[in-house]
Amino acid sequence: MNTAPVLAVDGLTIAFGSDGNAVPAVRGTAFELHRGRVLALVGESGSGKSVTAMAALGLLPGNAQVGGSIRLNGEELIGAVPERLREVRGGEIGTIFQEPMNALNPVFAVGKQISEAIRAHRKVSRREAAEQTTELLSSVGLSDPARIAASYPHELSGGQLQRAMIAMAISCDPVVLIADEPTTALDVTVQAGILELLRELVSRLGTAILLITHDMGVVADLADDVVVMKDGEVVEQATVSALYSEPQSEYTKNLLQSVPRLPELLLDAGGDDVPSVENGLVQFRDVVVEYRGRGGGAAVRAVDGVDLQIEAGQVVGLVGESGSGKSTLGRALAGLVPVKSGGIRVDGVDVGRASGRQLRDIRSRLGIVFQDPASSLNPRHTVGTSIAEPLVLHGNLSAAERRQRVGELLDAVRVPAGFADRHPHEMSGGQRQRVAIARALALNPSLLIADEPTSALDVSVQAAVLALLKDLQARFGFGCLFISHDLAVVGQLADRVAVMHNGRIVEQGLTARVLQSPRAAYTQRLLAAAPVADPVSQRKRREAWHRVIPPKEDGEE
Repeated sequence: MNTAPVLAVDGLTIAFGSDGNAVPAVRGTAFELHRGRVLALVGESGSGKSVTAMAALGLLPGNAQVGGSIRLNGEELIGAVPERLREVRGGEIGTIFQEPMNALNPVFAVGKQISEAIRAHRKVSRREAAEQTTELLSSVGLSDPARIAASYPHELSGGQLQRAMIAMAISCDPVVLIADEPTTALDVTVQAGILELLRELVSRLGTAILLITHDMGVVADLADDVVVMKDGEVVEQATVSALYSEPQSEYTKNLLQSVPRLPELLLDAGGDDVPSVENGLVQFRDVVVEYRGRGGGAAVRAVDGVDLQIEAGQVVGLVGESGSGKSTLGRALAGLVPVKSGGIRVDGVDVGRASGRQLRDIRSRLGIVFQDPASSLNPRHTVGTSIAEPLVLHGNLSAAERRQRVGELLDAVRVPAGFADRHPHEMSGGQRQRVAIARALALNPSLLIADEPTSALDVSVQAAVLALLKDLQARFGFGCLFISHDLAVVGQLADRVAVMHNGRIVEQGLTARVLQSPRAAYTQRLLAAAPVADPVSQRKRREAWHRVIPPKEDGEE
């Protein structure tokens, strides 16, 4: 048996800038990748994992200073001539990127792009390349490869696009496949199918995969070996079972402890527990929201007959995949989207029929936290100005009183008072999200709408923000609609969970019951597809996923 690594990284150093002011990004990284195995390179933003992979492909910018060694089947890649690196890229090393929509050319059909990739590395005719493209698309689980090949990227779903990207990556039988966050932008049910496909490639083709990810659940599901990076250095290497059962470094321990956990999944239990209280803080009654069709076409129904209630002081988690209607429902609650039929009442007032004064009063008791604070905070305003904005619009405090209130709010979200004079770009992502929460709480709202407030954050930062939200909710007692696609995150905060699919709520109930003993078939599929950061538990979850997935259509799970 040949035990030589197909890819060996030894003493790799990477710095950016001129010699006198070079900023180190990778410091002495070393690892080996073997045929038929998956090596996960994990770490939070800025750890150096992606630039390590780009160094192997010769794709670093011109100001990068690279030292050490990267050998592909014994051949040194650092310092290799550009012609040789072009042969390696796509030929011997295939790459799957996080965003296939950005990686594929929007003006060419998908099949043409795969065919061109084949012809760039092999001497075949256009007809032969087209035939190979069809075979490749079929091999990655797309049941209508001819239609997929003729489609443009915008005409395909996320799962179909990622499968097409994988087909391109394996088109020239690479010995190494670099998968850089290959499932981050995908819903969990689609993600489960992509991970299954990658597992099949390793088994069927003996491909060596370098998986770059921050998702410890994905690592537990797919990887054989793990390299943990922090601040450009390797802090731990181990097999996946050893890393999760007995992590050695404090950083790895903290990383694993920060990951939200899901309970063991029981598919043979259930029972409905919809609340019967009629006078909650928020009441959705048979709510329908539609968007006008393009070019005068048929209207698109985004929310279809939703009944939901949020009681005072209660956190309700609203979960579902992309396009399920959950964010639209949150915007309708805020009065930002009109309701076609049905009604939404906040403290007994119908939002859709409220007068201008009543709507202003409702919004003064409503706080909103969005997914991306960098977009929701004005880059030209200081932090203090942004937080004080609701106080200016809805209050009558003096400038001195507003400054005092801003200081109190910054203290509540554990941000130093001196940050009031900073601008958003001078803060980290976690700090910006804390500022967004402070602004949402400025008027002591009775209701908080949090729309994916932690999905853009590293796992340790996410854990801190979730703990902060939980503490603030307990202290101030506001009701909360917490919108997320991440079931484990919702499990950390919510008292109740409602699951949306195709504009409808298919299941709702107490959080512990829904997450452990889902009743609806869709909820069962959703939970079985969600990876957990434990290889043993994940194997059981994968088996459950195989039992509940419906038949595949065009590669969609």
